[in-house]
Amino acid sequence: MYYLVMILVFLLASVKSTKNSKKSVSIVIPAFNEEATVAKVVGVASKLSYVDEVIVVDDGSSDRTVEEAESAGATVISHITNEGKGSAIKTGFKNSHGDIIAFIDADISNFTSSKIDKIIRPILEDKTDITKTKFARESGRVTELTAKPLLRFFFPELSYEQPLSGQFAGKRSALNKIRFEKDYGVDVGIVLDSDVHGIKILEVDIGDISHDMSPLTDLNKMANEVVRTIIDRAVEYGRVTMMDKLGNYIRMAVMGLSLIILGIFMIFFVPFIPVIISVFVAFVGIVLTIFYIVKIIRRSIPILKKSNTKSSLKSFVKMHFPLIVSGLILILMLSTFLSAATFNDGRVSVELTSRNFVYAPSDNNHQTISVRGPYTIDSAIENETSILRIPQDALSTLEISVNDTMIIDGKYYHVNSTRDGEGDTFRLPSKVKRELDVYDGEVIPNSRISEVFQNIIVKHNIQFNNLSDKMEGFVEFSISPKSKNGTFFNLTLDNESILSSVGNFKNDSSYSISYDDNIICNFTNKDIENGNITFTYKGQDGMIEFKNRNNTSIRNYVSSDKDSFVQLKSL
Repeated sequence: MYYLVMILVFLLASVKSTKNSKKSVSIVIPAFNEEATVAKVVGVASKLSYVDEVIVVDDGSSDRTVEEAESAGATVISHITNEGKGSAIKTGFKNSHGDIIAFIDADISNFTSSKIDKIIRPILEDKTDITKTKFARESGRVTELTAKPLLRFFFPELSYEQPLSGQFAGKRSALNKIRFEKDYGVDVGIVLDSDVHGIKILEVDIGDISHDMSPLTDLNKMANEVVRTIIDRAVEYGRVTMMDKLGNYIRMAVMGLSLIILGIFMIFFVPFIPVIISVFVAFVGIVLTIFYIVKIIRRSIPILKKSNTKSSLKSFVKMHFPLIVSGLILILMLSTFLSAATFNDGRVSVELTSRNFVYAPSDNNHQTISVRGPYTIDSAIENETSILRIPQDALSTLEISVNDTMIIDGKYYHVNSTRDGEGDTFRLPSKVKRELDVYDGEVIPNSRISEVFQNIIVKHNIQFNNLSDKMEGFVEFSISPKSKNGTFFNLTLDNESILSSVGNFKNDSSYSISYDDNIICNFTNKDIENGNITFTYKGQDGMIEFKNRNNTSIRNYVSSDKDSFVQLKSL
């Protein structure tokens, strides 16, 4: 018998503990000049045994709303000015403590405790996360004429009878995910946010309610705020892009541009696909692009006429920004292809010319990255018949410098830099253009520059390390059309380095170094393989140190049967 009593006591304690662990409930009542009804609404809310607090948020009322709410036993929080229903709801939510919060209007004269219980009960029983109400009322113009049509268009999966009911409740954990609007858009905003975030929402019927009819000006304001909220959410959640025909037209135009680019790309870079197929793909793209661009223009003009142009354009760009960027990229690519077209004597020629990405080690063992070319050929400036103006990037590719000398068809030409604003323009005398077989307006990629100057002799000014006041000199070489693995050499006199460079030595040739027109050193490629070369001239000890650093070069040093590849002169 004793054990049965203990078990009974334990079960009763468990039941009591379970009741005590139930979620707390807060009721928030936004109010603006509702002195006639607010006390009654507070009273019926307070009668529910599970309600822990009733909060009235006075939204800048000018009547006795505050006094009536306090006399009914509610906690009152006041706004200094009228901030809107949504702001009042947000204030009440922030200052409430319940695990479940119900929001009810203060102007409903026939509210009862049972009606409020219908709103809260499904959440207490864990049947849903949020409840919203539906009820019979005379004034439903904003719902029927604005809210429902927009919701059906942008959010067809929602099927609530009264999306703007005004009364709702929810778990705090769910409401924390909601962005409360500041005005009358708060009701529909909660419905839309819940749908997107996957929060379970249940519409409950609370029967008839009675409240004051809103004047036409208030209904107009409410309608504007509801429409704004729905449109904002539709844009934010991508519904406009999914539903609007203009978005579809843009997508189709972008597809047309993509087909044009694909067709041109296949013509030039996919040789195993027949040209006729590539042309057909490009043609289909052209037709699609033109067709849908016309549709975009025709649909955009009425929109821009009916509303503020600046606002419409801003909305248009924001809604379709990724598609617009994609279209601009494709247009840029297409213009690049078309810019390579030339028209001559009725013949159309398209030759793509691109910039040249160069990644190479420099002399100090650091890597250099540059993007070079393409270059345009133009005529020499007047009275510059012996001057070659060459872009800096082309100088780097040709491994030459300003003040070097080029020997073309037996004539010496001084190398100079380009003029300001002509960074990628070669200015060449007529004789040079004929010898190099280039013409004005021709565009040459960086990768072809060494071919254009193939076999041209260069006298490259030596940049002496420490003896610039004692001597001058040249390194003479011809330009190879392609880079080869070069040999690095360092020339010293009396243990002082005077120059270092990289270039190519032919296996079956001999090479010499001259000083004041006197040969001071001769060697062959075989001597290079055997190691460093030493020599003596006028009491000075000299040495050429050779190293293979895996450097590439287009310099082919001139052999001794033509001239000394290094020529030094005293000053």
